Amino acid sequence: MSHGASASEVTLPPLTDGPHKKRLGLIAIIATFGGLLFGYDTGVSNGAERPMQAELGLTDFQVGIVLSSLVFAAAFGALIGGQISDAIGRRKTIIILAVLFFLGTAVVVFSPGFGVLVVGRILLGLAVGGASAVVPVYLAEMAPYEIRGSLAGRNELMIVVGQLAAFVVNAIIAATFGHIDGVWRIMFAVCAIPAIFLFFGMLRMPESPRWYIEKGRHDEALAVLKTIRSPERAEAEYGQVEIIFEEEHELESQALGLRAVFSNKNLLFILLIAAGLGIAQQFTGVNAIMYYGQRMLAEAGFDESMLGWVNIAPGVIAVIGGTTALYLMDRIDRRTNFLWGLGLTALSHLLIVIGMYLFPLGNPARPWVFLLLIIFMIGSIQLFLNLAVWVYLSEVFPLHMRGIGMGVSVFVLWIANGIIALNVPTVVGAFGLGLFGIFAVANLISFLFVWKFVPETRGRTLEELEEHVTDGSIFHSIGKK
Repeated sequence: MSHGASASEVTLPPLTDGPHKKRLGLIAIIATFGGLLFGYDTGVSNGAERPMQAELGLTDFQVGIVLSSLVFAAAFGALIGGQISDAIGRRKTIIILAVLFFLGTAVVVFSPGFGVLVVGRILLGLAVGGASAVVPVYLAEMAPYEIRGSLAGRNELMIVVGQLAAFVVNAIIAATFGHIDGVWRIMFAVCAIPAIFLFFGMLRMPESPRWYIEKGRHDEALAVLKTIRSPERAEAEYGQVEIIFEEEHELESQALGLRAVFSNKNLLFILLIAAGLGIAQQFTGVNAIMYYGQRMLAEAGFDESMLGWVNIAPGVIAVIGGTTALYLMDRIDRRTNFLWGLGLTALSHLLIVIGMYLFPLGNPARPWVFLLLIIFMIGSIQLFLNLAVWVYLSEVFPLHMRGIGMGVSVFVLWIANGIIALNVPTVVGAFGLGLFGIFAVANLISFLFVWKFVPETRGRTLEELEEHVTDGSIFHSIGKK
């Protein structure tokens, strides 16, 4: 390795096959039900929002409030979830989130009107936000550094699988029960199923060994490592994590929470970079499509009877892109992913604006041109950007600020998401698909931000990253790796 470190990975024995590898795979499957719930609960609105609006007599702005209330609540869920997971553990926090997913679903399904509906969406938002902050950290802390990107990245893949599942289930439910009042309630009720799986699954999963070490519970940390690594690798990795932990506590025994972050300019800088990446990810416009896809497709000129089925296409390409990204995650640098993703996304936005100008409303080619360009846009975002951003956020923070760092950066990400979710119906009403011109400018700015400020993290252990972020040496390599 070109980085060098005092607790370097060169001392670690190589990964081996065996029961421990299967155990790690099972942990990843169970934990990523949190991502599946995240995806389903955000994607279900895509088909449910219009029948819900009709039945409850909501205005466009009230629909915006119902959809964005989940997203704004998710911002606070991320912030609180990160801190709770630092206090009581990643595993217990995920179990609590599973209960919250179930409760929120029940409140939404049985809500008599706007007020209770918003309360249910807020409960779901707290759970979604908590899961978005805690599950990637749990996976990153469980993973060997060689496959950390692909293991932590599985959560983002499960998010888009959840969104696709929501689009497919919505289309089937609409086709089967579309004539029934309250069809949207059936769509939301399906959310309860993965919540039950997550709750019972996590009861059998171990706590993060790195969290145990942070709490001084060293025997338990080693015991967990021995279930998910070969015996030699477990001992070596345990020693490495312990060295870093002791060094850190000698240097910064008081270094916990935001106070420590503000006392070290390098930690503050990495937090600002992570928050900037979160904003950049949201202003790709991905969730304008994931939340309001049917509304956009109607605006482009698709017939009402086709909307549910055509809307599945962006979900399918999101899963294909996410699956490919997962395969490439430990083979391509994070910066390379970000730059390609933002560049291609800006291009797709520009093409949408041009395409909608060249094919005005009434032209039979218009809706299909829009759909093809949306598929190109979603494919670019999922292939290069979404997975890489979530992996980056889960790995870049030093252990003592990982919970708070992930919480703050994901909080900012969700606030940006909420601003988009709240305003898309109004902006589309005023400017139509000219909305994508705004996104094109935002993505160009994001590209320049990554080029100038975002350091590389791939190829370093979490312990190396800890040293390089804390002493600022990670910033010296920007643009050189």
